[in-house]
Amino acid sequence: MRTIEFKMERPGLVVTGQEVEITEHEADSGCSYIIEPAVAMSGCYKGRDRLKSRTGIIREIKHNDRGYYVIAEFEE
Repeated sequence: MRTIEFKMERPGLVVTGQEVEITEHEADSGCSYIIEPAVAMSGCYKGRDRLKSRTGIIREIKHNDRGYYVIAEFEE
């Protein structure tokens, strides 16, 4: 199992335990992932750290002064 943190702009877009689909976006410095439909975005990952799975389960939703963060777990 592998977990990835995503930044979400507002609450209520996903719930804990929900299965989500992600898409990968490549850039010069690596790649990032988006929970569809444009719910939350991950940070950048190097090519060697790319996800193999395109579906995951929401394990936790955190809120702090910087916003909402979603922790998703993926089979690797």
